[in-house]
Amino acid sequence: MKINILVFGQLYDITKVSQLTIYEVNNTEQLTRKLIEQFPELSKFKFSIAVNKKIVQQNTILNNEDTVALLPAFSGG
Repeated sequence: MKINILVFGQLYDITKVSQLTIYEVNNTEQLTRKLIEQFPELSKFKFSIAVNKKIVQQNTILNNEDTVALLPAFSGG
């Protein structure tokens, strides 16, 4: 299974890539673990995950060719 990842903001500064592909993950928890394994510095940051343009709050099943966006924590007023 192929998952397309888009990386934004401070998270780009950590990964040094704006896009990457991860294989063989079935859900967002596995994806997060794999990303932190590949980029340990990510564990120090809070970020949101969007699957196919919808922010998810809990573990979500991923399907082949899904697009996942890693979004840094937002603040505003």
